[in-house]
Amino acid sequence: MKQRVITGVVAAALFLPIVYFGGFPLILLTYFLATIGLYELFKMKNLNIFSGYGLLTVLFLWVLLFPAEYNHVLDSFYYSKIELCIVFILLLFTYTVITKNRFTFEDASFSLLSAVYVGIGFYFLFETRVDGGLVYILYSLFMIWATDSGAYFIGKAVGKRKLWPEISPNKTIEGSLGGVVCAVFVAILFVLFTDIKGSIIGITVVLSVFGQIGDLVESAFKRHFNVKDSGKILPGHGGILDRFDSLIFVWPILHLFHLW
Repeated sequence: MKQRVITGVVAAALFLPIVYFGGFPLILLTYFLATIGLYELFKMKNLNIFSGYGLLTVLFLWVLLFPAEYNHVLDSFYYSKIELCIVFILLLFTYTVITKNRFTFEDASFSLLSAVYVGIGFYFLFETRVDGGLVYILYSLFMIWATDSGAYFIGKAVGKRKLWPEISPNKTIEGSLGGVVCAVFVAILFVLFTDIKGSIIGITVVLSVFGQIGDLVESAFKRHFNVKDSGKILPGHGGILDRFDSLIFVWPILHLFHLW
């Protein structure tokens, strides 16, 4: 527990100032986090990211992450993000032929879906920071922390009915509902002390639920590939995906609703 707390404090001390300043440092951070997340997924499936297909997948991910405010750079080359993504998709499938199916269709599909999974989530970290401002990022962080903490402690105290034992045996329905209640409490504080307005309570319920779904998705990955954590980059916490699994689901939805 001590190591977990120390790692959390250090990570927050590094992460939050970059989020505060935004701009190019945040772009670099999103690229770094997403690339590490992709590496963790590759490692789960025993795929080598330091390979031809790994390089193609990383480039595909980096195109997905390309910020909307810099799309004019791509326009100068007469290509859109979608067109570039199509090129990398075709190249990955071509790689299955070049390797005589040692890199299979299933491997190519896993690589592409993995890049989309981490790419979309971290892309909307930056886009939400640009369009909604710092307050929406802070809201998402505190809301998910409250959801996770509430689900854990309330589940420990009164949890009896299992939420999804085949995927995550320790999670309970009571804990899940408690996490939503704690998230709503955080939302009320943001309404009182920030300029966030509108239907925040209802949206918070949706975000809290999807955050928990994101957590379950990551648990399903780990159970399928028989690993305890997605990585070891964060002592006491695991990997990048272990810490950002909920937020990967929350940030895209938050961006859709950030003008409530």
